[in-house]
Amino acid sequence: MKKVFNYILLLLVTIIVLFLCLKDNYDAIINTLISMDIKWLIVGFICILMYWFLKTLPLYYFTKSHKKDFTYKSAIILLLRTQFVNAITPFATGGQPYQVYYLNKEGIRSSTSTSIILENFIVYQIALVFLGIVALTCNFFMNIFPHNDLLTHLITLGFIINTLVIIVSFIVAFGKKISKKILHIGISILSKLKLVKDKEAKLAKWNESITNFHKSAKVLMEDKKLFFSMIIVNLVALSILYMIPVFVLYAAGNFISVNVGLAIITSAYVMLIGSFVPIPGGTGGLEYGFMKFYGFFIHGSLLSATMLIWRFITYYFGLIVGGIAFNVKRNK
Repeated sequence: MKKVFNYILLLLVTIIVLFLCLKDNYDAIINTLISMDIKWLIVGFICILMYWFLKTLPLYYFTKSHKKDFTYKSAIILLLRTQFVNAITPFATGGQPYQVYYLNKEGIRSSTSTSIILENFIVYQIALVFLGIVALTCNFFMNIFPHNDLLTHLITLGFIINTLVIIVSFIVAFGKKISKKILHIGISILSKLKLVKDKEAKLAKWNESITNFHKSAKVLMEDKKLFFSMIIVNLVALSILYMIPVFVLYAAGNFISVNVGLAIITSAYVMLIGSFVPIPGGTGGLEYGFMKFYGFFIHGSLLSATMLIWRFITYYFGLIVGGIAFNVKRNK
């Protein structure tokens, strides 16, 4: 039932976004879309494929450090399936639990697979926030975007939330005492509410899981070279993702309004806003951020058409490919 609700919510928000984008300049937007140069659009699709390829590497190497026969093919299938699950769940909350489930099927115990997924999430989040810091710094010194109170508040909120996520992730990954204390409080409350029958047995079970989890996290962090190299891989991957609007503009015949550097800065701002929108795929928030920030450089039907193509490449294309990946059976 929850999945059906997410699908309906995603469909409704998508329809609303399309209506708002097309209602004023429908003919001009359609003409812009059908006149786009296909070769530049292909470059945009190549960028998203490169992004997926690079984003798979941290997941592959972190998992391979625990399971030597884990293949890149399994990693890419998992990534694509994760794209689909993230795309249909609020705050992209479904991806990590599915990854743990998938790795369990690969023979990796839950505590280890959870630490792998958390480590993978941390290196991605660090790269995301770092690019956000770069974008904020560039705007501070170069005054790229005119001051707007609403956008400033949204960017500040997005930056704080993403930074807090990193801090909490590190506490969960390496603060064993804090984790056990939180667990004890949680199970005690559930026990008083009669939702947990055998309090001591549950505590013993989860304490063991936390101990195993932190052992796995410690093993992963001992390889600092791998950890920092995967942050760099995510930085490159996100930079390529952030370039896509440039090639969509090139497809529309506009080669002067936005360059690669400006696109990376602007897209970093868009991601800071869209990352905390509680709707599957950040739908509504990402489109709003794109229209507002890229609206400083392009206007009218070109802005709307660029946003629609960018959104299809970066979101709906992944939704489609991820859905197909669910039908790919793993070789035993």
